[in-house]
Amino acid sequence: MRRWWVISGFLAAVAVLATGVWSYGYRQALGQLAQRAEADLELASDRLTAQLQRYQETAVLLADHPALGNLGAETGRQQAQSLFLDVADKTSALEILYADTRGRVLASARGTLFSDISETGYFRRALHGALGSAHGVQHPLDLRAIYYAAPAFGTDGKVRGALVVAVDIAHLEWDWRGNTPAVFFTDVSGQVFISNRSELLWWRRPAGQPGLVPAKGPSLPFSAHRVGGYEIWQLDWGPYLPARALHMTRPLPVIGMTGEVLVDVAPARRIAGLQAAAVAAICLAFGAMLYLATERRRTLADANKVLESRVAQRTRALTAANSALRREVAERQEAEAALKRAQAELVQAGKLSALGQMSAGISHELNQPLMAIRQFADNGTAFLARGNTGKATENLGRISDMAARMARIIKNLRAFARNESEPVSRVDLVQVIEAAVELTEARLREHAVTLDWNPGTVGPVLARGGEVRLTQVFVNLINNAVDAMMDQETRHIRIAIETGPRLLVRVQDCGPGLKEPEKVFEPFYSTKAVGSSEGMGLGLSISYGLVQSFGGNIRGSNTRGGAEFTVELDPWQEEAAA
Repeated sequence: MRRWWVISGFLAAVAVLATGVWSYGYRQALGQLAQRAEADLELASDRLTAQLQRYQETAVLLADHPALGNLGAETGRQQAQSLFLDVADKTSALEILYADTRGRVLASARGTLFSDISETGYFRRALHGALGSAHGVQHPLDLRAIYYAAPAFGTDGKVRGALVVAVDIAHLEWDWRGNTPAVFFTDVSGQVFISNRSELLWWRRPAGQPGLVPAKGPSLPFSAHRVGGYEIWQLDWGPYLPARALHMTRPLPVIGMTGEVLVDVAPARRIAGLQAAAVAAICLAFGAMLYLATERRRTLADANKVLESRVAQRTRALTAANSALRREVAERQEAEAALKRAQAELVQAGKLSALGQMSAGISHELNQPLMAIRQFADNGTAFLARGNTGKATENLGRISDMAARMARIIKNLRAFARNESEPVSRVDLVQVIEAAVELTEARLREHAVTLDWNPGTVGPVLARGGEVRLTQVFVNLINNAVDAMMDQETRHIRIAIETGPRLLVRVQDCGPGLKEPEKVFEPFYSTKAVGSSEGMGLGLSISYGLVQSFGGNIRGSNTRGGAEFTVELDPWQEEAAA
């Protein structure tokens, strides 16, 4: 019983929520509909005002036309009639006429619609020197018309007559009749005089009440109410008018009327209904899932009692397995730590192996400046004994240069030999390659290898890496290139840097190339003879691991002139480092 009360309460809450969503969505849709209705009404009002303004200006311009100066003669009246007829045909005016101060029509375009206009309000206003206007039904054709009367002044400045332009309203309505939405214009008495729905013509608004009533016959069903500040008409006035409509008005003092529009609110109600239905569907779906989940939970609770005993048994077994797993994990972590130490030692061994390979050349590089320093020192002593201080100073400068060269070589050796464990940082690739070239310079000269590397054309190129480890990579690549060209007469190495989204350093030799490019980075892979003292095939494997640790890549390939190794690195970015 309690379950059914809960379901009933939930359905009632969903109904209340859906009603609130429908009301809110309906008001929101009415706001958008009101903006569109206001724009449509403004467009229709501006179009009507502009059309009527054209006829008003026509009356003002024709009032002072030279052809109206001799209307006392028959030829003058015929000339004026011809002018009026031509203008009426071109502007689609219902009638154009000229009357004297007594209201007698002296000349007109049609000639049969008017004879005396002395009693009309627009004519009397024109006699006072102002522009007169009015609207009504023109007999005998029973046409709705708007009249504009412009005063015609004589040479003495007094009004000598009035020029009247009558506008056929049906002609103006022809272009926009039937267009949605329904638009109509009421005069000061509340009568519909202009509309794009012919069935609304001559309907009147009851005094102090909303809505309209037909000019003849009984009143049709109508009611009005407000929703969110908007006036909604509910009516049954025919198939071409909406059953529920948003009613908006706009005063038009220029033509003495009020523009009104009726916009169908069915789309707004449909949108609100869809929103409410969607919310109700979501809530019902959620409720159904909650109900199913509750039922399932009840079923699971029963099954849980059965499982708890089994879980207790299984837990004991898992506890024992977990202890064994912890021991295995600890052993694995110890093995990984030992592997990392072995890898670090292997990298250091590779550097020391490279230093041993270059030791003879490095000894020569240090011994040569030492001998030169001794010779320059002896020469300086002799020059000082002779009192030739200039030559002695020159020899001391050369001694300083030789000492700086030895210090640079020793600095590179110490940096290369130390066991670097610093994190990835900013390094200048140009300086790294310069250090690698200095470390291998003696070996390159010993084996007559020419090097194509011009750092002068390359500015600082910042990359992510470790300075010592990158130096070891390029030392390994240069030494491997030298080893590959030992059996050739021409030995040439080219090093180039390419910048872009990723930095590329290409080391190219003119040797025989790679037999198996896909295997060169495997440990202990070597093309040297078995038992050779020149290496164990770990140099490229170590280099591969070092570049990978910087987030880069290294690959080997064959070119037309030999082998080429490309080192890819990420450029250094201050934002990423921060």
